Amino acid sequence: MFLHALATAVPPAAYSQAACWDIVQRSPVRQRLTKRSRLILHSILAGDHGIATRHFAMPDVDQVFDLTADQLHAAFRTAAPKLAATALAAALARAQILPAQLDALLICTCTGYLCPGLTSYVAEQLGLRPNPFLQDLVGLGCGAAIPTLRAASHLLAAQPDATVACIAVEICSAAFYLDDDPGVIISACLFSDGAAATIWRATPGPTALRAFGFDTLHLPAEREKLRFEQRDGKLRNLLDRSVPTLAAGAVGQLWAQRGPRPVSRVVTHPGGRDVLEALAPVVAPHSLDASTRVLRDYGNMSSPSVLFALEETLKTATPTAADGDFWLVSFGAGFSAHSCRFGL
Repeated sequence: MFLHALATAVPPAAYSQAACWDIVQRSPVRQRLTKRSRLILHSILAGDHGIATRHFAMPDVDQVFDLTADQLHAAFRTAAPKLAATALAAALARAQILPAQLDALLICTCTGYLCPGLTSYVAEQLGLRPNPFLQDLVGLGCGAAIPTLRAASHLLAAQPDATVACIAVEICSAAFYLDDDPGVIISACLFSDGAAATIWRATPGPTALRAFGFDTLHLPAEREKLRFEQRDGKLRNLLDRSVPTLAAGAVGQLWAQRGPRPVSRVVTHPGGRDVLEALAPVVAPHSLDASTRVLRDYGNMSSPSVLFALEETLKTATPTAADGDFWLVSFGAGFSAHSCRFGL
């Protein structure tokens, strides 16, 4: 399937890591944390851990750790459709496609649950016609963008004249939780909000670039290392210290079976500084600079992050027949990893 447009969006409210530490300092939750936990928070937020800025959609992020489950859900229900629609509207404008021309809309998220799903809200906001195919994908975690694209490729194979939009959107601030578990603390210091939208057709777009060669790996024995659980009705992220090593091993398996076509760039989900450091030798000598810049400027936005990294890579490079394809890879809950090629 061929890419016709890619656009990203983040909430306007941006916070430095130092500002995030100030929020923790002011929050009543600080008094409920042990001294060790406060030291971990200060070490990450006041130190250099690869993130300079994060964006949050929560209207009152200072109180985020003390909001009820109902309040967090309400914030997701407001912010997620708005941010997803912003990204999609930008992608449609770039592709010079009207919302009424969309035949299918696929949206992935893991930081909130709506029924009907986000596709219903976004379709309404942008004025899609009444009969497009709407598909919501939930529970795939940070790796969700690539499986969503894979689902779109199957749809286009069955309906070659269709125009399909895919959105990855996460309001991680609506899933913030803080206690004395080190993994929970690190999660609160890494994650942020963002959305990425893409438009696809079975015929070439402005650049004739396409996504193909999808692959996936599932390791359910490692499920407890990275997943959401519910605590007091809230989402609580389980993040084991072994995740960087686990991600590197899973990505290594996909990299080993990528096939003979040359690869000119590796575009990865920037899970965190330690994750990128673990991945670097796996895909060497390819640089992960684009993913590093996305992590620095936006933090870990979960599923949209790999598409932000693709957008960043496309600013300075384009896949060519001579140099090779881009190789995209994402990973997350499950434990799972997913890859595809992006090129001519």
